[in-house]
Amino acid sequence: MHTPGFPAVRPRRLRANPLVRDMVRETVLDVRDFILPLFVRPGTNVRQEISSMPGNYQLSVDRLVDEVGAARDLGIRGFILFGIPSSKDATGSSALRDDGIVQLSLRALRSVYKSEVVLLTDECFCEYTDHGHCGPLCETGGRVDVDNDATLPLLAAQCVSHARAGADIVAPSGMMDGMVQAIRTGLDQAGFSHTPILSYAAKYASGFYGPFREAAESPPQFGDRGGYQMDPANGDEALREVELDLAEGADMVMVKPALSYMDIIRRVKDRFGVPVAAYNVSGEFAMVKAAAQKGWIDERRVALEILTSIRRAGADLILTYFARDAAKWLRQG
Repeated sequence: MHTPGFPAVRPRRLRANPLVRDMVRETVLDVRDFILPLFVRPGTNVRQEISSMPGNYQLSVDRLVDEVGAARDLGIRGFILFGIPSSKDATGSSALRDDGIVQLSLRALRSVYKSEVVLLTDECFCEYTDHGHCGPLCETGGRVDVDNDATLPLLAAQCVSHARAGADIVAPSGMMDGMVQAIRTGLDQAGFSHTPILSYAAKYASGFYGPFREAAESPPQFGDRGGYQMDPANGDEALREVELDLAEGADMVMVKPALSYMDIIRRVKDRFGVPVAAYNVSGEFAMVKAAAQKGWIDERRVALEILTSIRRAGADLILTYFARDAAKWLRQG
């Protein structure tokens, strides 16, 4: 097929006029795409900034309610909660208590905002265990590791407790084999068959999580999480993980982190056609903030470019610490 070249074809015709450029834009970033991660801890009137994540805070429940209200006024509708408990033990038992920090937060937010916001809960135990791993431990072959199968009923119980407290969506992040099936069964048996599961289906053992571990006070006390999170070198494995989670009952899937795994986001979207979330994680956020503070980059321009690229790669939802700033920037035009 013959295609005429220059001067008959001039791509710049569609770029010269800013209004025309907007009309033919392929990817549109919208505040409704964002899910804002929030960290909640015990106490009253606590709003403690996280040093490695400027503009983000550890919040007590009362301040959390205010924070969600301010973000809602910017147009943000989705929030995912991470809890910092008052006590930790080997099994993360405080995660299952109906008066746990996340459960208290859900009830407080639901009483104020009713159905005006979508509340998601991260389902894992690394914040609740004294060893910082994502479930109770066992020893196999002389090596200490997370006991996968012993963790499954605990995850199911955690999700049921959160759904009972008001969670709209549960988001298991521990990368345990069989976790989605266990959670789906637990939710259904408890009468929450309509509660969706957003599975962290392709969660990589990444170096970009560092600031989060300060924020959630959840660094592993020994070793790392490479035994259950994915090898950054693998792509086909991510598709297998996603396929397994969908077969077990996941309604949506997540790729985490986002920037180094754009290819995975696109492959997952093209292959399965389901709602895909991508987590623009703490290290990705912190790098932009640090460079902007040095005056090396334009924070607004770079952040919006990153978020747009994540959408362009195929993500329907973006978990991002830029949500509040991006909402303001988009409103300004």
